[in-house]
Amino acid sequence: MTEFDFPAWLRVTHLLNFFLIGLLLRSGWQIIATHPRFYWRSDCGPGTEWIKFTKRIVPPEEGAYTAHDDELEPPSWLTLPGRRNPGLGRHWHGLVTMLWVLNGLVYVSLLFLTGEWRRIVPTSWSVFGEAWESLKIYAGFGVPSIEHFTPYDSLQRLTYFAVVFVVAPLMMVTGPVMSPAVSSRFPWLPKLFGGRQAARSIHFLGMVVLSLFIVGHVALVFVTHREYNVTHMVFGAYDPARVGQATTIILTTIALVVVAWVAISYLSLVDRRRTQRFLFALLEPFRRATVNKLKPRNRRSQAYTEKDISPYHWTNGRYPKPDESPEWHELAAHDFRDYVLEIGPSNDPDRVLRVSFDEIKALPQQEQIVAHACMQGWTGIAKWKGPKVMDVMALAGPPPADAKYLLVTSFGLAQSMHDGRALEPFYSCVPIDDCREEESIFAWSMNDKPLPWTFGAPLRLRVESYVGYKMVKYIRSLEWIADYRTVGDGMGGTREDSGYQAINARI
Repeated sequence: MTEFDFPAWLRVTHLLNFFLIGLLLRSGWQIIATHPRFYWRSDCGPGTEWIKFTKRIVPPEEGAYTAHDDELEPPSWLTLPGRRNPGLGRHWHGLVTMLWVLNGLVYVSLLFLTGEWRRIVPTSWSVFGEAWESLKIYAGFGVPSIEHFTPYDSLQRLTYFAVVFVVAPLMMVTGPVMSPAVSSRFPWLPKLFGGRQAARSIHFLGMVVLSLFIVGHVALVFVTHREYNVTHMVFGAYDPARVGQATTIILTTIALVVVAWVAISYLSLVDRRRTQRFLFALLEPFRRATVNKLKPRNRRSQAYTEKDISPYHWTNGRYPKPDESPEWHELAAHDFRDYVLEIGPSNDPDRVLRVSFDEIKALPQQEQIVAHACMQGWTGIAKWKGPKVMDVMALAGPPPADAKYLLVTSFGLAQSMHDGRALEPFYSCVPIDDCREEESIFAWSMNDKPLPWTFGAPLRLRVESYVGYKMVKYIRSLEWIADYRTVGDGMGGTREDSGYQAINARI
């Protein structure tokens, strides 16, 4: 007989954990599909992966092959939500992570409040020797006798302890390292794990451990003394007369959960805009309470130096084609000497200020060596130089009283549109408070050279608390606006409109 019972709270949190972790893993696989390579180095250069899930070869020339080219298109039965939907995948991952952590905190709290913690926390060093004996029995395709289960045998106890108190917390700590708001505010955190890519790799390995644990955990229910396990899990006590009923209930529940996992994927794709709005509404209060309060400190802490600059830097998207922007190509043909930045309301040309490239370069300049974080998972460290955002905007005078966002428009076009209409100019809306951040600049230089075409020449936005999709390249014009919902499809930017990302790009 078992030393501990199976109270209702234990059974409910286990079931919720099973449901949530399935969503968590599947949305995580969706994110992995956007950049199916893992590194220990921060530069993510070609051939430096320690593992990859694609046969595609990355050429050594920067920009010849983009991160968008590298994306996979997984099926909806496998990932959440499936296909090429990294934005929705990231939203689901963020929401389910919060629910999973909350459920875990309830479980662990009740473990200690009820004294049930002894069921998984070893209280004697003898557990290691006993676990070794159990391992030998399992390796010989046997099962330890029932008296070793109180309610778990020593090998199971050590495994559960490691998962609950080591692997799960490690996942909770390495996950936020991928957030540029977190890693730019606390530059020491990525370095604690050997860099952002090392933290991403550790996070991936933790996912593998959790996946294997789930498979093994479920299998052991039916392999090790099934009559005790299934009745305890369903009814909370051993009842040999109800073994068949308990088994049926468990198998049916597993089937229903799997169906729910897949159904959520397909339902998410029925109306992607509605799904985007729904998930954004649930996640934004959390962002406002946490990452929105974090301001970057890369320069102040000298987080990166010249020696950290990546020899290879990924990019996403390509410079405008001649038929997309003849004007940009005409400027490029003359090394952008005639480039003029337009600042002011697009609906009132008489109030638009035209600022020359020389005037931009004459402003106080700021250099910063920072790690660029893409929502797909890759990173690249570079030195950027240019004037602060607010210094440039000050050329046109103080912001209007109702100014809440900076509308940044590109010479380039979107890669796709939500409703399949003709491609429109790429744009992004940036909250005015983020424009005021110390490390928000308009960069015209990268690694002590004029900004290359691939990386946004002649001018691009850098907001170091953001994921890369908000940092507009090939900037054409700037304008203060009161409400981002009045621009484009009303989601805050081209990536938000067509890629279903969030206007809040801090995580």
